[in-house]
Amino acid sequence: MFPDRLRNLALLILDDAEQARLKIATAESCTGGLVAALFTDIPGSSTVFERGFVTYSNKAKEEMLGVPGDVLADYGAVSEPVARMMAEGALSNSRANIAVAITGVAGPGGGTRMKPVGLVHIACARENRAVVHEMLQLGDIGRTAIRMEALETALKLIQVQMR
Repeated sequence: MFPDRLRNLALLILDDAEQARLKIATAESCTGGLVAALFTDIPGSSTVFERGFVTYSNKAKEEMLGVPGDVLADYGAVSEPVARMMAEGALSNSRANIAVAITGVAGPGGGTRMKPVGLVHIACARENRAVVHEMLQLGDIGRTAIRMEALETALKLIQVQMR
């Protein structure tokens, strides 16, 4: 289901997290649970993967992750502040030590001049550390390609927070 490079990266993360006794949570919008699916596709991942939130709607981001409605209204769901708050919300609403969040416009529709298809914000939070963020501007390369790029970047941000 997933390319070998992503599966191998997920295996490394799970092994490193298990050694460090870290738990991981996810908060996903445009990827719809792909990060969680990748982790749970690997046998034994339950020792590390704590839970996943699929918060596709703004209301879900508010109710499940505690992202304030005014932040969503002011910045829009696809924004750095919302991605950061999603990651922090996943951390505070789970027993995880690390949480990654993804929000973006995967297309083919839904893009605007200010937030075009291919814009993705990814944030990763770890207890007692600053949240790290990366913005992708992929262009309209196709829904699947956008989601896979976001998934790979999310895995790499988790690795950054594990160091």
